[in-house]
Amino acid sequence: MPTHRDEDKTSILYIKEKYEQQLLDLTNVVGVGRKRQKTVIKVFVSRKVPETLLKDQHKIPDHLEGYETDIEVIGFPEHEQKHE
Repeated sequence: MPTHRDEDKTSILYIKEKYEQQLLDLTNVVGVGRKRQKTVIKVFVSRKVPETLLKDQHKIPDHLEGYETDIEVIGFPEHEQKHE
């Protein structure tokens, strides 16, 4: 849930925070951010999976409350990689 109580409930920051945990719970999602130059919510994934292989509840939506989402493959963040 958003931590900015005074934040405009239609702002990209508010919407990103509102959906952040829901997105992080999806398969392969490793991070959520926003693109400062555009009003886009960035969703970072470990790998891209064809939509046809994902169940509807595991798909990242194209938009969140009017804001476009942009999926970027980044692999696993270094702190989450398993070290042998």
